[in-house]
Amino acid sequence: MPLSNELWNKPPSGGTATPTQLGIMFGGYAGTYPSGSYSGLSNLVSSSGVVASDTSAVGTGRNGAAGAGYGEDKAIFGFGANSSGYLGMTNLVNNSGVVASDTDAVGTARGASEASNYGLDKAIFGFGNSGSSTAITNLVNDSGVVASDTAGVGTARYSVISAEFGGDKAIFGFGIAGSTITNITNKVSNSGVVASDSSATTGTSRYSANASAYGGDKAIIGFGRTPSKVGITNLISNSGVVASDVAAVGTAKRGPGACVYGGDKAIFSFGDPANTNLVNNSGVVASDTTQVGTNRYGTHAAGYGN
Repeated sequence: MPLSNELWNKPPSGGTATPTQLGIMFGGYAGTYPSGSYSGLSNLVSSSGVVASDTSAVGTGRNGAAGAGYGEDKAIFGFGANSSGYLGMTNLVNNSGVVASDTDAVGTARGASEASNYGLDKAIFGFGNSGSSTAITNLVNDSGVVASDTAGVGTARYSVISAEFGGDKAIFGFGIAGSTITNITNKVSNSGVVASDSSATTGTSRYSANASAYGGDKAIIGFGRTPSKVGITNLISNSGVVASDVAAVGTAKRGPGACVYGGDKAIFSFGDPANTNLVNNSGVVASDTTQVGTNRYGTHAAGYGN
């Protein structure tokens, strides 16, 4: 299953956007399938990129619960899957990083979807597997209320990536469509409208990757499967153009979480194998740092706080 992202927050009246400082990693699958367990643990990320030890589960444990920032300084996780099947519930995260209990599903239950914030203070969930690949989306307003399904635009697929770019827009990309591993992308406007497919990018087609914003208005895709695990990254410009592959720095892995931290930097953490890689505000990925917290993959992340 896939991964995650967030970002810049609504500017105060007459001011400029206040960047997200903190992050949170949520959920995932701990252990080797099928003998492991679906996790509801979370781990906070400081403004300097330090991952904290585990916070006990509040929401339902699940794999691939997509996450995004909303409402200037908060976050939301939604959807995913566990041994009960595909799920549609959501969990709000306040500006102190506290995860709330489950909110009943509004959108179609599905796993391996993705989410990003857009429009400065809103979020969008998109794509996923509901028993078959889907392209439906669900918008989230600045109060964290999830809207009902919007009919899909673009190729139906799951295990996609998503991130904010350009300060107020978003992009979905890559993933599995039927039996095909893709690198197509779909941009999202600052009013939450999803565009049709963009031609294949120069990045390696893969799934179980993740993405995050960095540098104020750009984004980065990292890791994933081809189906072999890879450590490559792809930078995304502030106009949503995906660049060709950058050679691996971190250990090849699948299913990490990714989000912004410290205003203009990004972090990839957890995954299989579990470790952490920081990304500076120029998009340069650092070597592996030993993982803190329970090892798991299919973890998703979101930025919050400012």
